Amino acid sequence: MNKMKNWAIRLAMTCLFIMALLVTYESLSGVNAKTLVHHFTNALSASENVSGTANLEDAFDWSKYPKHTVTATGYTAGYESTGKNKSHPEYGITYSGVKVKRDLYSTIAADLTVFPIGTILFIPDYGYGVVADKGGAIKGNKLDLYFETVDDVYRFWGKKQVDVYVVQKGNGKLTEQQLQALNEDKAMQVFRQAYIKSEKR
Repeated sequence: MNKMKNWAIRLAMTCLFIMALLVTYESLSGVNAKTLVHHFTNALSASENVSGTANLEDAFDWSKYPKHTVTATGYTAGYESTGKNKSHPEYGITYSGVKVKRDLYSTIAADLTVFPIGTILFIPDYGYGVVADKGGAIKGNKLDLYFETVDDVYRFWGKKQVDVYVVQKGNGKLTEQQLQALNEDKAMQVFRQAYIKSEKR
């Protein structure tokens, strides 16, 4: 009887500890822990079944997420997209204050009345985009997806009408720490590595 009681207490304490970690993570990062726990639990089970190249498009049932049809174009940090050159003090800095990034979770620009800063979208053939920026021509259901070079914009994207899926709605804020935490999440590394390999070809 004492053993059962001890195990029950240990289980309860473990659950409380995990809940405390999630609340702490959410308060420090601003990332909604409940949404991401659900998404990353799916990612763990998906990554267990992945062999060879991981494919985000096939790893999740995207029909469970809110869908928006948008026109998506590509942009760079360069003068052709932003009017800033490398010597400009704000070169490569988004409206949210984070640096532009092309990774598993890349920085994208959106109409902030449609997708607030910090919104995480899944964009087929691009990956995850985190709304970090806005643009004068980005109004309504339009997105601008970050790429490192103009050549990459034309080679990998151009201009497309595409269905995107809202993984998490933003709260108007995004920090470098939040973006880094998303890109370094262990459950997602199988997808990140496959993405990095494919982009570097």
